[in-house]
Amino acid sequence: MHEFDVMKRQFAAPPAEYSPIPFWFWNDELSREEIIRQIHDFHSKEVDGFVIHPRMGLPRSMPYLSEAYMELVEAAVAEADRLGMRVILYDEGMYPSGSACGMVVKHNPGYASRGLQLREYPCREGEPLEIPVVLPPGDTVVSALAVRKLAEGEIEAELTLVLGIEQGRVRFTPPAPGSWSVLLFVDTPSGGTIRGVHPGQDDGEPDAPAAADLLNPEAVQTFIRLTHETYYRKLSRCFGTTVIAMFTDEPDLLGRGHTKGIKPWTRGLIGEFLGSGCLEEDLAALWYDAGEDTERVREAFETVVRSRLSRTYYKPLADWCEAHGIGLTGHPAGSDDIGLLEPFHIPGQDVVWRYIAPETERGLTGVHSTMGKCSSDSARHRGKRRNLNECFGVCGIEGGWSLSADHMKWYLDWLFVRGVNLIAPHAFYYSIRGERRDERPPDVGPHNIWWPEYARFSRYIKRMSWLMTDSRNGANVAVLAGAAYLPWKIVKPLYEGQIEFNYLEESLLRGSCECKDGTLSIAGYRYETVLIEDGRWLTPDSRQVLETFAGQGGLVIELGEGSGFTREIGQVRVERAEEIPDVLERRIGREVSLEPASDAVRISRVTKNGIPFYVIVNEGEARYEGTLRMKQRGHAEYWRPWTGECSPAGIQPIPEGQIVPVTVERRECLVIAVDPHSNPAAADEHPGKTEEVQDLSEGWRVIEGPWTGELPALSSWTGWEGMAHYSGTVTYEKRFELEDPAGWEELQLDLGDAHELVRLTVNGREAGVRMWSPYVFDVGSELQQGWNILRVSVTNSLANRYDGRSLPSGLLGPVRLLSSGRRGSL
Repeated sequence: MHEFDVMKRQFAAPPAEYSPIPFWFWNDELSREEIIRQIHDFHSKEVDGFVIHPRMGLPRSMPYLSEAYMELVEAAVAEADRLGMRVILYDEGMYPSGSACGMVVKHNPGYASRGLQLREYPCREGEPLEIPVVLPPGDTVVSALAVRKLAEGEIEAELTLVLGIEQGRVRFTPPAPGSWSVLLFVDTPSGGTIRGVHPGQDDGEPDAPAAADLLNPEAVQTFIRLTHETYYRKLSRCFGTTVIAMFTDEPDLLGRGHTKGIKPWTRGLIGEFLGSGCLEEDLAALWYDAGEDTERVREAFETVVRSRLSRTYYKPLADWCEAHGIGLTGHPAGSDDIGLLEPFHIPGQDVVWRYIAPETERGLTGVHSTMGKCSSDSARHRGKRRNLNECFGVCGIEGGWSLSADHMKWYLDWLFVRGVNLIAPHAFYYSIRGERRDERPPDVGPHNIWWPEYARFSRYIKRMSWLMTDSRNGANVAVLAGAAYLPWKIVKPLYEGQIEFNYLEESLLRGSCECKDGTLSIAGYRYETVLIEDGRWLTPDSRQVLETFAGQGGLVIELGEGSGFTREIGQVRVERAEEIPDVLERRIGREVSLEPASDAVRISRVTKNGIPFYVIVNEGEARYEGTLRMKQRGHAEYWRPWTGECSPAGIQPIPEGQIVPVTVERRECLVIAVDPHSNPAAADEHPGKTEEVQDLSEGWRVIEGPWTGELPALSSWTGWEGMAHYSGTVTYEKRFELEDPAGWEELQLDLGDAHELVRLTVNGREAGVRMWSPYVFDVGSELQQGWNILRVSVTNSLANRYDGRSLPSGLLGPVRLLSSGRRGSL
């Protein structure tokens, strides 16, 4: 069979490997029978994996990692094994990771998380100051400095003095006029905690588990012994088959609720700080403005801490996972912590708290807008096959249970077009009993309104994850990034102009890229252009690589004013990011372009098994209709990942490639697949404008629901008596007469506005389900001459019931019967 046809079959029905793997909150009294029932419920919706996540609500009678708990874990994994499902184990109870629900510190109180605390003692001008250094057990003075203050938060760095401690006292007399202070820097327990799994263990509660010192290798080894080894003893036969990974979740060096004003620290870290090129006097710059060296010192300190965290925490976890036949997955705390993803076998990030969203450009602006590319580009450049996103947690627009299927689809498209290929929905709840219902809601699985239709989401996730795995995107533009810095201002116009790019870490530029003939090559990717948002902080080694690259004909573009890199080598400097697409088009041309232009459409050009694909996502609120100009030639088809349907795309050949008609609805992802070994099909007619056949907005009645009867007009049922906070299903019916349905082309029913899950039947036959606008159904084959009956069942958000909201609900219209024209008309 031809490769193109083989891939079409795989696209329609991808393997279970590409399934969503949701967080499954184990948050109540657990039973083997209920666990197995829920696993089968997942499997029936084509959810072929899960993350076992011990969660707040577990009873004290079942301690975390106890034998009773582990027996249920074993039962769940065994059932997954029988069903061919995959399991990711979660390494904490509950989060952030690294403390084994407080057992690390219970094993050794000296393993509690630590911080560096500043204690200030003002001096009186000209008078000696004597400070007795009396510290509680476990506290240690790291340094004592004297500083002259220029203002409340500013010091004169040149006059900073290192003081000694003699006989348990610090003595100091100001040597010059001014406002002087003595600063003691104390290594002290942070007082931080994590969120536990049992009642009384949440933030601020008396039994909240103590956070561990993740910069202490002995504490981390204790964590591994308590957690990872416990799982392995019980589940070793399934490691590397059913159990594919261990998830570590945004480790917090200081813990939650830690002492305010402290910096991450551990015993002995001062040596690494001094080894980074900083001086002991520089400690003051971590709290005070110390002039031009302030940013350098703070960056050096953050680099030291990140490096140690990677070395003492992430690397040992990754090594343990690899030695036991599984991968390390999860994510660090920061949305742009790309450097910390290096040890991960499956790098990840998390879309939570509505940090990104469809509204107000939050998908394109701010540090969180980089997280999709953070995990995918880390995977691309380090040869990792999969990358993960833990998505949807607390992402409702109104908070609580207000997350809609509409916005879930937007988030998925946002992730896929940026290269994410493993989806971990947050979360499926074992129980929503009592307060569990409102702990980081909503349940995005079995307890929500879309669960009966969830297989549609599962299939979509599988198709797109399959497409974005074992493929390579076509970016020839690299955006230079730091270990904890992914520029977003410079890339916004690239997204809006359908110019694909990848973030390239500066450490990889220096150490892993081959520079030849004006091209930077790494892991199979080839970059002709490098974009720099701010060149002032480039290392000398990076400058040297870029000078070589530019000297060979590569293009370097820098944004902004100042003494950056590109001025020195005569490359392009732009004052505004919006200028960059034009510069790129003039210098290196465009692989793809839309006509008309649209700043709401994103395009990723990927190649899988030699077949090029164009992944087109509409992130806006209006339908896009136009053409896609591509350099690629060959037979083109529309592949629709939501339904799995494929159909030929007529093209127009042009000297530099071909033009393909493109229509992308709101909340749609369209894939154009091109077979380069087959001749293109003849140009097909572009979809014409629709016209209204009949307005059907009046004459509806409610036949099922808390209220039934004739409706004077379509409106939100929250305005009906007694239904302000109703969540559930209401069924509407309308009879109408239609003459000569066969005389119309492509009859469609447009229900207008609805909230939010809609099921339509026409003359007793189901015509489809829609979960977001446009609520448009093909009904030509269902309509008949004469009288017809429409029945519309609408299920609204659970936020009205659970959160006391009155979100718009039901069928709002206007309802219209549409057609692309009379048959036989020109």
